[in-house]
Amino acid sequence: MRIARFSTGEGVAFGVVEGAQGEEFVSRIDGHPFGTIQFTGERYPLQEVRLVPPMLPSKIIAVGRNYAEHAREMGNEPPAEPLIFSKPSTSVIGHNESIVYPHKLSERVDYEGELALVIGRLCREVPVERAREVIFGYTCANDVTARDLQSKDGQWTRAKGFDTFCPLGPWIQTELDPDDLAITTTVNGELRQSARTSQLIHDIPKLIAYITEVMTLIPGDVILTGTPEGIGALDDGDEVSVGIEGIGTLTNRVVPRD
Repeated sequence: MRIARFSTGEGVAFGVVEGAQGEEFVSRIDGHPFGTIQFTGERYPLQEVRLVPPMLPSKIIAVGRNYAEHAREMGNEPPAEPLIFSKPSTSVIGHNESIVYPHKLSERVDYEGELALVIGRLCREVPVERAREVIFGYTCANDVTARDLQSKDGQWTRAKGFDTFCPLGPWIQTELDPDDLAITTTVNGELRQSARTSQLIHDIPKLIAYITEVMTLIPGDVILTGTPEGIGALDDGDEVSVGIEGIGTLTNRVVPRD
């Protein structure tokens, strides 16, 4: 099931995306999608609504250097334990929204295509063998990073935390086996990243167990599972797309900050 958040110009709602490619429509649901889905009977052609971020998380926990070749391209060895950091909820934008380049503060902003998972229930200290029980679904993500500030600061909060630096979408796929999915990133149609989620150093159950040893996760929280090799810089006007097998494609354009 594909769960989207969308706007018709008269407010924002959740809905289920149905239909064949090119003929999709959104069936509105009553309230939030956690629990039993109740349809309202309202349906809209997908091309006539605006998709907004599929979830507004209370927190975003991201994982660094979780593909071996990406760790090495950054001059590091793969970490023995998950390397986690956070991005603020205010960094989230949706499909077709703009990534804003803060030129006054950074001269190098990079894309990082990733598989993201959305938590579906309150959870803490989740054992590995039960980790999949707390997952609501999966979506595409772009962990946009001011690379020069990451290097300059020696920690990642500012580099990862700018407004618009966490595109998510276009929707959440709730029925998916995430263990071996193709993931790609293109910039202006040119392939820049290509990998499979089977190459993750620390798999999804291990990430959930590790993170929930530290903090409680609540419905809607998002975990970014890491980016593969091939990261690179973005420029004003670039169109960057993250595609994940079984989910879809998240596309955003880069614009300069006023």
